[in-house]
Amino acid sequence: MEKTLDSFEIGDVGTVKRVFAEGQIKRRLFDMGITPGAEVMMRKRAPLGDPIELTVRGYELTLRKTEAACVMMEVAK
Repeated sequence: MEKTLDSFEIGDVGTVKRVFAEGQIKRRLFDMGITPGAEVMMRKRAPLGDPIELTVRGYELTLRKTEAACVMMEVAK
């Protein structure tokens, strides 16, 4: 099943399929390790839902929901 990274729930694990962002946002996501094939786990969500904390390539990463909405994921079952 595919869904965007911003719609993940705590504990969900998936693989990056595609990044829809353009320009600086896409470059920033790629620099942080959000590239096709990378495994991502949702760790935490702030009390108001933004930002979210992820585990990517062995480290913790915090993203805004607007950035996470640009990442299409394949959800692991």
